[in-house]
Amino acid sequence: MKKHMIAALALITPLLFSPVQAAQAQPDSQSPVAKVPGEVTLYLTRHGKTMFNTAHRMQGWADTPLTGAGVEVATQLGKGLQDVHFSAAYSSDAGRARETAKLVLAAAGQATPIIEESSLRETCFGSFEGTLESVTWEPVAKKLGYKDFESMGQGLGKSEITLDQMMDTLASLDPSGKTENAKQVRTRMQNELRAIAEKVSADGGGNVLVVSHGMAILTMLKGWVPADQLREPLKNASVTKITYQNGKFTVGQVGDMSYVEKGKQEEVSSKKD
Repeated sequence: MKKHMIAALALITPLLFSPVQAAQAQPDSQSPVAKVPGEVTLYLTRHGKTMFNTAHRMQGWADTPLTGAGVEVATQLGKGLQDVHFSAAYSSDAGRARETAKLVLAAAGQATPIIEESSLRETCFGSFEGTLESVTWEPVAKKLGYKDFESMGQGLGKSEITLDQMMDTLASLDPSGKTENAKQVRTRMQNELRAIAEKVSADGGGNVLVVSHGMAILTMLKGWVPADQLREPLKNASVTKITYQNGKFTVGQVGDMSYVEKGKQEEVSSKKD
């Protein structure tokens, strides 16, 4: 009986441990390893100075090129960011944002591809696009109870009114109905920033350059930072650093110009050398 059992096992054993099954049992060393979601740091930047900025005209979805000063400040920003490795770069699809992103990355010595997203655009000003800022905002100021545009600006600085009120009033006065209100701008900007952050986090995290626009950035930040940080216009090439981890955004300094200043110092040092 024992002899018959031994013989049967001898026949069955090779089938139980066939080469194919053994290979399947071994871990596949070539299979991709799932990446652990990582922390993301967003360097949210306003574009360099443009022709319409210089002329004090409304510039939302309309576009004008960077001036010489705009090119210079974008380059200085890039030099100030040389120590920051960007795993991704985004800009709005406006030429001024695209050009700023290219200048920043070139000055930083990085060849990161730039992804353009329309959701990062400035506020659309509808029929007010290209008009003088003082002319555009004058009726807004009067509807909000101010004598003129300058007085309304002072009221914003004194916490008497909010940027949301100004934007919503302007939208209500646009005969074309094309001007975006604050909620529209905030929703698309926050959704886009979250989509960018989640994508980069899923790839392991890292630093991301995002070039957008002044009013759109300030509007997006409402509820994320104290209101008193949103009462001054953002300077061209300023940086608002935002970290993203575990689904949460944390905002650092708003409108930080220290990277531009660092870039200026780099320029001075290189000239001396």
